[in-house]
This record gives sequence, structure tokens and C-alpha cells, in this order.
Amino acid sequence: MPELPEVEVVRRGLADHVLHRPIRSVEVLHPRAVRRHLTGDFAERLVGRTITAAGRRGKYLWLDVGHDEAIMAHLGMSGQMLVAAADRPAEKHLRIRFTFETGPELRFVDQRTFGGLSIHPLVDGVPEPVAHIGRDPMDPEFSLDAAVAGIRRRRTELKRALLDQTIVSGIGNIYADEALWRARLHGLRPTEKLTRAQGVTVLQAASEVMHEALDQGGTSFDALYVNVNGASGYFDRSLNVYGRGDRACRRCGTPIVREPFMNRSSYSCPRCQPRPRAAAAPRR
Repeated sequence: MPELPEVEVVRRGLADHVLHRPIRSVEVLHPRAVRRHLTGDFAERLVGRTITAAGRRGKYLWLDVGHDEAIMAHLGMSGQMLVAAADRPAEKHLRIRFTFETGPELRFVDQRTFGGLSIHPLVDGVPEPVAHIGRDPMDPEFSLDAAVAGIRRRRTELKRALLDQTIVSGIGNIYADEALWRARLHGLRPTEKLTRAQGVTVLQAASEVMHEALDQGGTSFDALYVNVNGASGYFDRSLNVYGRGDRACRRCGTPIVREPFMNRSSYSCPRCQPRPRAAAAPRR
């Protein structure tokens, strides 16, 4: 699923192309695309309103439409927010089409229909369903000290804590593995044994790797993760550990190890990131 850099790429594209333009019409082409909008009046609520801002916290994206409300976008595994000329043929998996009084359309395309759009009230500038999540490292009000303290208060494994969006938002599986590799820490390290310095190091590493990914348009492993113009990011070429199982560590040459993790995979270097002594060895 897209993580913070990929969502921020989309947010910036929307900010460049759809702000301050009155919505002329909204066409919902698949009911699953608005299933999270529980009142059943998605299109009717938006016609005539103007998108005033494009916001993001962590991996969550939204468009302010006035009256203290916003369209929140769940991109899911394949959701795309595309800006397209009105005369461009409809995409095969087009789910929602926005037209404006002038200029190009905004299209929500979703091959697997796991994503969707919904309208929610804003709470302190954030859509109500995500108002409880933590700030992300790119947020000007993000507190590194508070985030480190939050991680160290948990009684869990370090990687699980990094993925806990209530502590720090925006870090997903890819960038957690990359941050842990940079910090030379294993994801199974108990958070209660993490020093403050180690917590600072791993969160600073997460911030660095996500900024670098953002500069390269995010990480795209297939054609589903694209910006508003349909272009893929290319940070996958710069990944040091994620997806590189059995390949040599770029730092020490030791083969990278892939292990199952929460129905996904974790990647680490057994030399640069020694496992905690209490953690069981991976099954072969």
C-alpha cells in the first residue's frame, strides 16, 4: 500500500491542479468507491462546492471543500487520483469522475476497489476518522521527543511500534525496514529496552529515507502507484534492504534475510542488524 512519500506526491499534485475550482458535477461509477460515505449523498453534497486545500497526515489524504468538511481518500492497494483532460478516454477502472467549471477533470481510478472516497467533518483541521492518529515526521508540529517517548512506553517489538499510526503516522512496511537498516537496529528489538538515543536515530532515519523517496516521486513496484499525471516514482532503485532478500547488503555484503511479518515480509541484514538475544532465530 502507498506510504507517506507516495501520498505526499499525490497531495502536491492535487494542490497544483484542483484547488479553487468550483465542482460542476460528480459521477459515481461504482458503488464500492463511496461505501465509506454512509449517508448515500456523496455526489449531491459536492456539486457547487470548491476545493480549497489538499491535506495529508501520515498516509491519509483529503481535500477541503468548505463548511468544515473534507473529501477523504482511501487509496487502498490500487487507488489513483488522476488529473485528466475532459476529452481523454475513461480509464478501464474509473470509479468517480469530478468535472469543474473550467480545466481538467479529477478522476478516482481503482482497479481492486479496496479504496474509496467519503465526506467527513474536520476536527482541528483533520477528517474525523483520522483525527486520533499521530503526527508524521514531515509535519511542522511533529515532536521527536514525544514520539520517542511513545515508542519506549510500548511493550512490543520496535518494528510494530514504528507501524503504529497512533504514535507516529506515515511509516509503513517499506520505510520501516529501510529506517531500521539505516539505524542498525533489528525490528524485533523490545521497545522497553530501546534507549532514547536509539529511538531518535531510527525516527531520524525514517524521516531521511521518506524525504529521499519523496524527491524521487515515491516507491513504485508496479503501474498502480502513480502521481496525478500517471507517472511512477523510482525510489525502488534506491532501496537498501526492502525487497532485496538473498542479495548482498550494500553496507557489508552479507546476504539480506527475508522473514514473515504480520502477513507481509521484513528484510534485514543479519550482520548490520543483529537479532536481540531473546528473539528466536527465523525458521528455515
